[in-house]
Amino acid sequence: MLKIYNTLTGRKETFEPLVPKTVRMYVCGVTVYDECHLGHARSALVFETIRRYLQYRKFKVRFVKNFTDVDDKIINRAKELGIPWQAVTARYIKAYYRDMKRLGIRKATVEPKATTHMADIIGLVRTLLRKGIAYRADGDVYFQVEKFPAYGALSKRKLSDMQAGARVEVDERKRHPMDFALWKAAKPGEPAWNSPWGPGRPGWHIECSAMSMKHLGKTFDIHGGGADLIFPHHENEIAQSCAATGKAFARYWVHNGFVQVNQEKMSKSLGNFFTIREIFEKSEWSEEMTGEILRYYLQTNHYRSPLDFSDQALREAKNALDGFYDLFKRLTEPEGRATADKGLMEANERCRSAFREAMDDDFNTPVAIAEFQRLRSDVNKLVDQGLSTEARQIARKEFRSLGKDLGLFQLDKWRFRVLDEPTDWPPPWMRPQDRPRVPQPSIADADLPVSTLSDEEIKEKLDERNEARRQKDFVKADQIRAELAREGIIIEDKPDGTTRWKR
Repeated sequence: MLKIYNTLTGRKETFEPLVPKTVRMYVCGVTVYDECHLGHARSALVFETIRRYLQYRKFKVRFVKNFTDVDDKIINRAKELGIPWQAVTARYIKAYYRDMKRLGIRKATVEPKATTHMADIIGLVRTLLRKGIAYRADGDVYFQVEKFPAYGALSKRKLSDMQAGARVEVDERKRHPMDFALWKAAKPGEPAWNSPWGPGRPGWHIECSAMSMKHLGKTFDIHGGGADLIFPHHENEIAQSCAATGKAFARYWVHNGFVQVNQEKMSKSLGNFFTIREIFEKSEWSEEMTGEILRYYLQTNHYRSPLDFSDQALREAKNALDGFYDLFKRLTEPEGRATADKGLMEANERCRSAFREAMDDDFNTPVAIAEFQRLRSDVNKLVDQGLSTEARQIARKEFRSLGKDLGLFQLDKWRFRVLDEPTDWPPPWMRPQDRPRVPQPSIADADLPVSTLSDEEIKEKLDERNEARRQKDFVKADQIRAELAREGIIIEDKPDGTTRWKR
């Protein structure tokens, strides 16, 4: 059974969609006024993975992810750049698609924009006014939270204890400090649409309610977004939607954790703010970064946990992927013996079962990746024992098939019927051109020498290498790795920061 942690109830629940084998899912997208950052990358990947796994489980998924393309931040950015607000949204929607393509994130089934749903938004506001749950104030329209008794259920807050927070405007015209804007009266020079209450534009929260119900119905299965959206955004969505329809809104609320940088919350004010574009184009990673590396790294933490970003963690993710692609290269080498073929079938079956068990447990990607690592180790041993050509093909297909649901192990272009055309890893377009690199022996290299180093000497070398990595002296770290390789010592950097070695 597939279980999902529901923020609304605070526990894991067996997933049962409203319509059997069909999932309707809405995820809050980006406000298009700037480049996407790591937090956006994580959220996009989390819900892409959930969508892929649901499809793996044979669900038909209708996935809706919106663009907020009218907002105070957009208006302010347009003034700052001296261009029309429409040019701002067009620029950053284009940038969003560029970044998602690099990450291998597919488009949602529907990607609505707030500006193309004004009739739906105005209709929803009209309904709330007619029911007496909203009120007008000088061209603005506010939702009256005291008339929705369940307000605070998602965020586990009591209305009496609440204070005005992010994106909540303090206004003396409000009947309660937590009342929020459904419609904002037009100001000079700002975008505006005609409404029964005069020209203006929608509040932030009403957009998502109108778009989700337009494309998924009054009640749907999953609503997702970052943990920062739980309050006030998602709390307000629930209030206005349920008040308008008299029905449940979303049945399962799914939220991904924050991204931290060196154990501090990522923010522009701290100077530790990274955009997706910077990681791919402007950092030391620009010559070798791929979407798979970033995907692997982001999925080594459970989606609900905080994620600490660092250069070292990203490098360890690349090293881990190197280990997989080294194995895939070995699997292109033809071999006639079949002494371990039965063992491969058993290893594949165990991995498939463990992968599904992990993902059924609230999409536990770290455990799924650990199972891939275990399968990699098993297959390396089986190759040493002897795998037939057919078994080698099956082994590679198994990694590709299971990895597809996490967006992993898809880069190489090997054709299994042709085994004499191996592809090097990393491919030429990934290799750094500006940083000197020491050639690295593959773990598949034959006739490695017998080491004369003691265990204590090896550990000293590893400590020296780890210190070089902490100092970002990667040339020295590579030299030590190569020196150990010449002694027949194979080392592997694990995603948790530890280093494993063997003779």
